[in-house]
Amino acid sequence: MPDLFDRVAVIDVDSHLTEPPDTWTARTPAAMHDQVPHIERIGGQDVWMAGGQRIGAPGYYSMAGWNGIMPASIPATFDDIHPSMYDPHARLAHLDEQGIHAQILYPNVGGFGNGYFLRLGDRDLVAACVRAYNDFLTDWCSADPTRLIAVTALPFWDLDLALAELRRGIELGHRAVNFCNQPQDYGQPPLAHRHWDPVWAAAQEAGVSISFHVGGGSMGTQFTDTAEMGWMTNFAKVSSLIFMDNMRCIGDLIFGGVCHRFPDLKFVSVESGVGWIPSALETFDWQWRNGGVHLEHPEYDLLPSEYFRRQIYGCFWFEEAGARNAVDLLADNLMFETDFPHPTCQHPGPCTPARRPRDYAADTLAGLAPDVVERVLHGNAAAVYGL
Repeated sequence: MPDLFDRVAVIDVDSHLTEPPDTWTARTPAAMHDQVPHIERIGGQDVWMAGGQRIGAPGYYSMAGWNGIMPASIPATFDDIHPSMYDPHARLAHLDEQGIHAQILYPNVGGFGNGYFLRLGDRDLVAACVRAYNDFLTDWCSADPTRLIAVTALPFWDLDLALAELRRGIELGHRAVNFCNQPQDYGQPPLAHRHWDPVWAAAQEAGVSISFHVGGGSMGTQFTDTAEMGWMTNFAKVSSLIFMDNMRCIGDLIFGGVCHRFPDLKFVSVESGVGWIPSALETFDWQWRNGGVHLEHPEYDLLPSEYFRRQIYGCFWFEEAGARNAVDLLADNLMFETDFPHPTCQHPGPCTPARRPRDYAADTLAGLAPDVVERVLHGNAAAVYGL
């Protein structure tokens, strides 16, 4: 009997690609190659380097199917990483194998909100790296732009550059914009500040959504307990608690009037789960009524939960009871993701040896009305991303 993934053209709204070694060196002048991210093999491990500084390793975020637990065991080199993680044609074959129609794609090296690029220092160099990544993403998705969906990396720290790159990304065919969920972590105004209104206005006019990927702020201060707690234990703690950063993000958008000022703009809370959303909205509505918001902002004509229902979306990939409850309450605002190939994804590995995304979806969504399943697995995402 056909399962859900056979009956519905599934859109996975959050997956990542492992940037190939030449992502930046192939798209910048030779004089910059030591300064932009590039791969060096150090002690038998492929490492991302820039300006003589170690900035990461591809093995940490290429863990799907790997028989090991990081940090003790990760794919050491690109030879150990499955091609579906860095090659677009292999990714398309992977999608066919998994029964997934399309994927919305997010980065790794530049950070989930693009702020990691700032570690490179020189702002001209940083700008070149952002543009090179967006050009790379366009090239990568050209293997089938109806199934591999590009999201523009936005250099939020420079408003003029951000607006220029937003418009350029749209011209390149990108379907959404990736924005930092905690810009104040990088010395910028918070999301509620009208400083960002030109970005929201440009996106609304263009008809593209704004993505706030979990972990888009500065996560460095959250890893301070590793000596006492252990690296992996602290990683699990942080991976759980950063969901709340997106709760703060959504609060800023609603209480700060962003949703009110830009009623046609769609926002997506990415890789931050959904089980907490009904509780958060109930809390927002209660405090909104009791906090006298209407006295300070009589122009706000909706409750927080109503703003959310009108224009904000959440994504799920592992929750069971929490996701099912959220779907029962907010079926028009929820979408399905896989987080492939990150350590927390459902693809077979040491922690989930027999669980695939399609198995998880079948179990979690079992018994729901066919139209609800279609909206969650396809329809909502198709509307948000214009697919």
